[in-house]
Formats: sequence, C-alpha cells, structure tokens
Amino acid sequence: MFTRRELLMSVFGAAGAAVAGCARRSYPGSFRGASHEIGHRLRGATPERAAGPERRVRVAIVGGGASGLSAAWALERAGERDFRVFELEPQAGGTSAFGTDGVVPHPWGAHYLPLPRAEQRELVALLDELGALVPRAGADDAPRGREGALVREPEERVFVDGEWHEGLFPSAIASPADLAELARFEAEVATWVRYRDARGRRAFTLPVRACSDAAEVTALDRQSAAQWLDERGLRSAALRWWIEYACLDDYGLDLGATSAWAMLFYFASRRDTPGEHSAPFLTWPEGNGRLSAHLARVAGDRLRLGALVTEVAPEADSVSLAVADVAAGTAERWRAEYVILATPKYVVPRILRPWRDSPPAHLAAFRYGSWLVANLHLRERPASRGFPFAWDNVLYDTPSLGYVVATHQRLADRGPTLWTYYLPVVDADADAARRRLLALEHGEAVAAIVAELAPAHLGLERAIERVDLWRWGHAMVSPIPGFVWGAARRKAAEPLPRVSFASTDLSGVALFEEAFDHGLRAASEALGQLRRQPGRG
Repeated sequence: MFTRRELLMSVFGAAGAAVAGCARRSYPGSFRGASHEIGHRLRGATPERAAGPERRVRVAIVGGGASGLSAAWALERAGERDFRVFELEPQAGGTSAFGTDGVVPHPWGAHYLPLPRAEQRELVALLDELGALVPRAGADDAPRGREGALVREPEERVFVDGEWHEGLFPSAIASPADLAELARFEAEVATWVRYRDARGRRAFTLPVRACSDAAEVTALDRQSAAQWLDERGLRSAALRWWIEYACLDDYGLDLGATSAWAMLFYFASRRDTPGEHSAPFLTWPEGNGRLSAHLARVAGDRLRLGALVTEVAPEADSVSLAVADVAAGTAERWRAEYVILATPKYVVPRILRPWRDSPPAHLAAFRYGSWLVANLHLRERPASRGFPFAWDNVLYDTPSLGYVVATHQRLADRGPTLWTYYLPVVDADADAARRRLLALEHGEAVAAIVAELAPAHLGLERAIERVDLWRWGHAMVSPIPGFVWGAARRKAAEPLPRVSFASTDLSGVALFEEAFDHGLRAASEALGQLRRQPGRG
C-alpha cells in the first residue's frame, strides 16, 4: 500500500512531493467522467431480466465511442438506417468527450486531428461535412484545412531554463552535440519516410492497415524505442526527452515501454516527403469532441445513451442482446441481425456469451494506459516569461504533457480562459497505475497540478476559479514491443458469424483515424453479411 506522499510522488513526481502533507489552498471543482462503478458491473454481470416484448433491429452497435459512431456514420451513408448505438455513458464520444460548462467548450481527451491525405477519402468526406476543409476541384486534390479549423499560431512552446521558448524541442539548453544528435535522428526518420517496399507501400502511414508488413519494418516492433536509440548512439538528454514526450503524448508510455515501430510511426506517418514537417493539425475549442458531436448528430435518436449492454449472444440466425437502462434501472431484450462490438478488448469477454467463461488467449495481449485530465477554469491569464501563450504549452522534464488552451482557436488572447492539462500515469504494471489513479483525492491532485504549473505562470493561484478532473482508467491501448505486429492484434479483428469488432485498440495506436477506419471496416462487414441473407437486396 502507498502512503499519501508516495502516491502523489508516484503520479506527479516532485510536484506531488511538494504538496503531500502540507497545508494548501483548496479550489472548487470535482471529478467528472466515465462511469467506473457502472462499468465495473460487467465483471460479474448476468443477463438482465427484461420486461416487455423483445425489440428488433438490423444492426446493433455496442459502444458509442469514435469507432461505434463511425460505424453508424458509414451505415447511414450506405443507406442502412435500421441500426441502434448503445452507449453506457450519458455522452457519446469515448475519449473524444468534451465539456460545455466553461467560457468555451473544452476537451476531456483527444484534442486534434492531423489533416488527412487525399486517399483517406471517407475521412476527408467527414471533414467536408464538418466544413473543416477548403473546397477542392477534384477528389484527388490534397485536402486543405479552413483557417478557422487549423491550429493558429503560435502553435507550441516549451518552458525550460526559467522561461518559455518557441517549439517543443528544448533548443535553449541544447548543446552542439545535442543538435547534432537531433539531426541524426531526423535523418533516420527521413529514411523511413522515403522507404517503399516491393509493393510500393510506405513503412508508416495512416491508417495502420496500409503500412508495409515487410520484415525490415515489422522487425522494429520487436525492440523498444530506448533500445533503438541506444543502438544508434543517440543518448542526448534533450533529444530523449523530446522523443519520450512524443511517446507519452500518443501512447502514454516511456521510451523503455514503447515499441520502436510505434515511436517511428509517430514521427514518420504524417510526413509525405523527407525533411518536411508533419501534416498540420485541425482542432476546435472542444478538441475531437467536434467530430464526435457531429457523428452523434448523424446517428440521431438511434443513439441510446445510458444503455449498459450486459450480454451479446450470437445464435444461428440472429444475435440476442440484454440492455440495461442505467437511469431507470430497467432492462430490455433486443434481437439484431448483426452486431458491431465497438468496445475495447478488455470489455468484450465480459459481454460476449461465447467468451464469458473462457476468453480467447489473444485478448490477454491488450494493455491499456491510465490518464488524468484536468480542466482549469481561469478568470484571467497569468503572466509568463518569454515566448507568449501558444495552443500547446509543455514544461520540460515534468511528468505531465502540459496543457492546451481551449480559447486559442477563438482568437481570444485576453480575459477568461480554460486550460486542458494531460498527465499519463506511467507504470510497467498497468493495473497498479489504475489503482493509483482511482486513489487520488481531488484536493491533493489539484494542488500537485498547480505546484507543477505555478513556476511557469506568475499569479496562477489567483487566476484559478475552478479545476475539474477526469480519470481515464483505460485511456488508450499501449503499443509495447511485439504488440503492433504480433498475432494477437490481427486475431482480435477477425469477425465471428454475425459479430464484428471495432475499436482503435485493434490498430495498436489510439488515434481517431484508426477508430474511424475500424468503424468503417466493421460497417462494411455488417453490410456484406446482411446482403448475403435470403431475400435481401
């Protein structure tokens, strides 16, 4: 068992140690977020006793996160409108959830989307629906983001050596040797951007299913990012901090736990030519909540919120589902011709009847990281030294990833604002990390966050009006060495008769593009099954 001091130090580092056991100012706010207690009912759930007649639907989608909503969007576009989406939470979107009770809407999770390539036609179509892209003359023209959707300048800054500096690489403390190692690393990335296999495929691209599976590429997945850097003599502390920041940002993992393939994927997948910058980012005040809200509107009243699916039972000619209404405490029986299980893999064996007593061995390979997200509501902007406020603001050599400014896209650089702070809870033992996250108390967690941010912001304590927290116990899949190109991930995507699987964890990297791609694939599998049935067109 941890003492409170050990708990805070293990999550927040030095900032946690500074506030443990000390008198501290309290701030209004509360824990928001995922229904952990309700979700945990699945551990020992039995099929709910349903009252009333069984209800019928062509396609049932279990899970209203990005992949489930994307599947619904794809079905709607294909003309299949007889579907229902069942989502446990009171808001759809999964890790693209957002809040509306601040000076602007604000993210509770994913907060940007890189501009897609022209060949990502369905994703481009979605962004066209949102009005996020400039009209193009032809479908093969490169998409361009509208000014209001592209992250405006200044985009990013880092606090190091007592003040803020432009960019995320800590150039202010970098020696000539550090810069030389940075150049060597960028040359390695450029090599992989330039790479094409015998079939003309890139080593790294989006979605993951389009990446090369050539032996020299997949071999990268069998070692850690730290080992890959060691082999190349890349030992600069500044460089390693910058690369680890990237791994923490997208995967919630340090260099020792991240696959070298996943690390290079971060840097190479969104570059079209060697030496260029990654694709520009699209964002909104509520982050990817803008995407999930649009997808939820497409689903309309076919999206059921507060609906806990406790059993999915495939039968010869249909699938039976038990669905509990969380608020009313009632239960229903549904019968679908096809089911899309758009849930993380740790949930699947708890509700899929054939796997409840004996889960397939491949599901044990899926591991998930824990995150703490905080939204700081500020009545004014505290002062800071050096480079001005940016969209993304990162503090060098701290446990967190810093914060994004929700008002940045509104061109509101004075007055009230809202910061979304991200902290991955890193531990080789993922279950231990989740236990520590759930053991945090609001007051001490907020005190540690303020202690971390205060040295970089003069008058921060006086500016804070409220701090709300969200604990993500299973925020994102972990691409540890051997997972992305291992057999388990591919096996988990294989459909069963009348059941398909869709979730970003099936890619090994937790990105909206991957959730979207799996939603589209699962919808295609459902449509194929339905069209093969007798009497169907």
